[in-house]
Amino acid sequence: MIEIKNLTKSYDKKCILKNINLKINDNEQISIIGKSGCGKSTLLRCIARLEKIDKGQILIDNENINDIKNFYNKVGMVFQSFNLFENMTVLENLIIAPVKLKMYSKQEALKLAKNYLKEINLENKINEYPKNLSGGEKQRVAIIRALMEKPKILLLDEPTSSLDPQMKKEVLELVTKLKEYNMTIIVVSHELNFVKDFSSRIIFVDNKTILSDDTVEGIFNNENETIKNFLKDVN
Repeated sequence: MIEIKNLTKSYDKKCILKNINLKINDNEQISIIGKSGCGKSTLLRCIARLEKIDKGQILIDNENINDIKNFYNKVGMVFQSFNLFENMTVLENLIIAPVKLKMYSKQEALKLAKNYLKEINLENKINEYPKNLSGGEKQRVAIIRALMEKPKILLLDEPTSSLDPQMKKEVLELVTKLKEYNMTIIVVSHELNFVKDFSSRIIFVDNKTILSDDTVEGIFNNENETIKNFLKDVN
């Protein structure tokens, strides 16, 4: 379980998140929505230990994230901009971290990577460099790279933000398939049709804090004007 208590985060004295309180149970699929710049991505980055919080704490299984050893076994993250190593092939991108971290032998990592690539129909791209991949292919490889470390929690920050409609479809189909992997998934997305189908809960962030934490039905039938206007504008 993830428990966030009174989290506050600022950049250059500008408050981005204020007194965030949130609990996320194991194996939930959570979507975080809200206007651009409201702090959604910052919240993910705080959970991923990529940002130092100013106040409050984040616990995973009752342990402060700053005290967790082998954090990569707990949390994986997929970024908007793929973050693949341009000088490495697809296969090399997938195996470098788990081999260096001694999670698997090289042969075990190779076998796992090839199985994943076959599962997402990218085995023919195994020796390609990122520059030769489409945006959708890069993002699917980035997702598989995160899965290679077998995280308990997977964070996805706007995974389709820079993709055309067909590529979005490919990536969102893979994200939906991740529900079969028995892990907690938290995704920031503006793809509301996907959010509706994917989520067990939706977190609406506005004005530095959580305005609503509800079921899909609860959010999409919410009478709050801020939420109604956002849903109308995005659609």
